[in-house]
Amino acid sequence: MVNAAAGGGGRGGSDSPAGPGSGREGAGAGGPAGPAAPAAPSGPSGPSGPSGPSGPSGPSELTEPIELTEPIELTEPIELTEPIELTEPSGPTGLRGGGSLVGRAALVTGGSRGIGLAVAEALTADGAAVCVTARDPRGLADAVRRLGPRAIGCPGDVADPAHPEAAVARALAEFGRLDILVNNAATNAPLGPLMAADPLAWRTAFTVNVEAPLRLTQAAWRGWMREHGGAVVNICTEGTHGVGPDVGAYGTTKTALLRLTRQLAAELAPSVRVNAVSPGLIRTEMARFVWEPGEQEIAATLPLARIGEPEDVARAVRWLVSDEASWVTGTDLVVDGGRRVRAARRPN
Repeated sequence: MVNAAAGGGGRGGSDSPAGPGSGREGAGAGGPAGPAAPAAPSGPSGPSGPSGPSGPSGPSELTEPIELTEPIELTEPIELTEPIELTEPSGPTGLRGGGSLVGRAALVTGGSRGIGLAVAEALTADGAAVCVTARDPRGLADAVRRLGPRAIGCPGDVADPAHPEAAVARALAEFGRLDILVNNAATNAPLGPLMAADPLAWRTAFTVNVEAPLRLTQAAWRGWMREHGGAVVNICTEGTHGVGPDVGAYGTTKTALLRLTRQLAAELAPSVRVNAVSPGLIRTEMARFVWEPGEQEIAATLPLARIGEPEDVARAVRWLVSDEASWVTGTDLVVDGGRRVRAARRPN
């Protein structure tokens, strides 16, 4: 499994089974980094724009999760000095959209780095206002500054039972609406054989990777989407389609998240669309220990001849939350450079 690439400051981004190496990343349990949407109504029956996840990529051996050396203190939400105007889109090169998300508001977990930050950039570039969450207040503040005037932050840990309601309340208080939810924060711990998995770490993995996305979706549904519609994207991993060494816990939780995605898609239709994005190996900090030692060798095995960038995942998410994907729900969009079809590739 290789989706070790996800978002940013949350637990960890979402990645593939080959697991990210920094414990948790901004949800999308990250993967290697890599890298659109039209205008849409946000009424009860109009699904909103895209968002996305990450996934595994090769049989690389996973060793140890990255541990935090000091506890991070979560204090107060980041305050803006001026009101947010939901108007003109702007963004980094390669992520500038056509403004199809102008007037909409999004919440992206694990949004201070990696896949989560790339997703937030793609959404703001297309005109959306975005609230990003992460465990590290300093990293989150940097991300908000980078995202510009239509972004706000909500420091917190998705494993905290109070955080989902607090994050949704923060977005609603600032934007007055919540059309898009991207569940990207994730953890790849515990790494190693399942027979050695610590019971507490196992429960934490399910809390972060499965329960938190459900709680956030419930809060968004109650706060806005039940009456006005919306779009939810869960960042899963390409590794849900196979197995890999040492990533049993990560793969199991992400497979559960994919199942949850489909169930919610059925239950919340037609007003809310729910989809997944499953990244392969993405160039993220969380997945660095997977891609850095053998990037060229890994890239050579992929039909598209490179590992993924966070922006690759972000574009998939942006499309799924846009009106261009208004007839798409309950699907899993795999962004893996062709890894799953490489067996049919003829060597050059």
